[in-house]
Amino acid sequence: MRKTVIPFLFAFSAVPAFAQQDTIALELEEVVVTSLRKKQSLLKTPYQVERVSGRYISTYQPRTTPEVLVGLNGVFVQKTNHGGGSPFVRGLTGNQLLVLVDGIRLNNSTFRYGPNQYLNTIDAFSVDHIEVAKGTGSVQYGSDALGGVIQVFTKEPVFSATAPRWKASATGKWMSGGMEQTGRAEMSYSAGKMAAQVGLSCRNFGDIIGGDTTGKQTPTAYDEMAWDARLKFGLSENTTLTIAHQFLQQNHVPVYHKVVLENYRINETNPQQRLLNYARLNINGKQSFAKQLCITASWQQTIEGRESSRNNSPVTRKEWDEVNTVGLTADLYSELAKNWTANSGIELYYDGVTSKRQDINETTGTVKELRGLYPTGSKYGNYSIYTLHHLSWKRFSAELGGRFNLFNIKLNDTSLGVVTLHPSTLVGNASVMYHLNDRHKVFVSLSNGFRAPNIDDMGTLGIVDFRYEVPTNDLRPEKSLNTELGYKFIAGKLEGTASVFNLQLKDLITRVRVGTDSINGYPVYQKENTERAEINGVEASLKYSPLSYFWVSANFAWQQGTNKTKGEPIRRIPPVYGRLMAGYTKNKWHAAAEWLLAGKQDRLAQGDMEDNRIPKGGTPGWNVVNLYGGYSWSFADLNLGLQNLLDEDYRTHGSGINGVGRSLWISLKIKINQ
Repeated sequence: MRKTVIPFLFAFSAVPAFAQQDTIALELEEVVVTSLRKKQSLLKTPYQVERVSGRYISTYQPRTTPEVLVGLNGVFVQKTNHGGGSPFVRGLTGNQLLVLVDGIRLNNSTFRYGPNQYLNTIDAFSVDHIEVAKGTGSVQYGSDALGGVIQVFTKEPVFSATAPRWKASATGKWMSGGMEQTGRAEMSYSAGKMAAQVGLSCRNFGDIIGGDTTGKQTPTAYDEMAWDARLKFGLSENTTLTIAHQFLQQNHVPVYHKVVLENYRINETNPQQRLLNYARLNINGKQSFAKQLCITASWQQTIEGRESSRNNSPVTRKEWDEVNTVGLTADLYSELAKNWTANSGIELYYDGVTSKRQDINETTGTVKELRGLYPTGSKYGNYSIYTLHHLSWKRFSAELGGRFNLFNIKLNDTSLGVVTLHPSTLVGNASVMYHLNDRHKVFVSLSNGFRAPNIDDMGTLGIVDFRYEVPTNDLRPEKSLNTELGYKFIAGKLEGTASVFNLQLKDLITRVRVGTDSINGYPVYQKENTERAEINGVEASLKYSPLSYFWVSANFAWQQGTNKTKGEPIRRIPPVYGRLMAGYTKNKWHAAAEWLLAGKQDRLAQGDMEDNRIPKGGTPGWNVVNLYGGYSWSFADLNLGLQNLLDEDYRTHGSGINGVGRSLWISLKIKINQ
């Protein structure tokens, strides 16, 4: 039945029931900056880079920023809980994947190994577009980019070339079963030398209702509030100043599998909060060696509170981790010769960590102060210089670069005493693209990557996943070498990419069992540089636009990871996965059908077999079909989606919750333009 229904749905989506003469922009001609630190079309970028546009986000209304990436070529999104969402790129996630917000590091010194929730501290309504550079990024942006870089660009106001103008909008979104009620208000003002934009989001997410056998998953509900503001000033003809503020707070975010499977009465994050303030000065110069200078000063604060209590226990544990990060970066763009340009710069980041823990006896009212998850007062300095060179000669173009990174890490731990480390790393990359002609390109790239040990690696004391972790005092940076061969093309109405890659990893920081000790029933682990690994993979995408109003696209990704030290698969490696999607846009109407699919993952590491989030024998494969549609007026946009049409009961590999079942969402945006 399902095998016949799915092709029928895609055939149905191709029927041009409505009309709009709208030329479809070819995706490979879209401009990206993440992989090279300069503007370049996807077609001419000698790495695999994916881009999600703001138009896609506003049309298909993904619930969160991590969910924006679902279905993107070569990106797999795991969800430990409903408030999470951890993307995998080249088989890696967590602190082995670098996330940037407007060019500023989101990763800090307490980012955890394995899946985490931090990408969800970026309000999806504030996002203009997202770029994902795969297998590269340490030379361009520093530590943590073993698997690649995800850069989120938030909305930016623009100057008005004519009279001052302003516009405003209000958006409401509702989802069946009480699974979402959202409100968003935005306002912007544009003048010749000044532009401003502000936004406020209020969101209430109910318990997830799963597929045909799961039903309501309680507790998974939480609420969220976010606001953002940006001011842009034209100080002179060649100089602009941008001042930005972002804030998001989530409250009472349950860790569902802990409550259901591990005998917890309460286990939640409360709050999960991020604040970012930055000022950015852009100067366009007249000298060839200084065509553009960008200087950014930032302050970012992340707060993670946790509350847990076991069934039949009077003790509630409350934890609080706060990281304050100050940053200063400068990037200089130079035109050194006719076919030779370069980006060079410095990046300075400094973290201060506060961590505390209390056990509160609700019967007696006594409060016991304990050492936090991390050594409070820990300091983490991350300092680097880099240079990236962009070259072209006849049919060849090349990218060459290097970065030197120095770290100053200091912990004052109750068990280890004062620990000071000064690791340093020198990395480089090189890639060459051969332009067969204007539409067909082949490339080969070689990229070093690294991840320096952080406070989470060295100073964690407490329960992590299903283990009890204790601190360590001596770790080296993790290192990677990514080799990739790829092809990109645009041939009339057809465009596509394909690549094969090999990712070598060494000195991996992993948790190692400490004898047979256990604490509170959890086995004791400590981190060490003990492992080498290899990940091989294939990625491909294809898009066909036979008509100006109709398109169909498909992508496919496969990765296989091997822990060479243990002779077993790497933990949490995604299964084969992909997406088939078809859509049309005509006369203010739009509609699309989407088929998301993942194969069974039964190639498991020992840690996967011990993980209570992964079913015995592995995670079953699944197929999910979604339908979308909408209409746009001059004063309003109406969008709706029917998710999981076949009510498939499914779980993304490694997740702690099942996906949403058959459900409906509706969004209405009212627009005012003056």
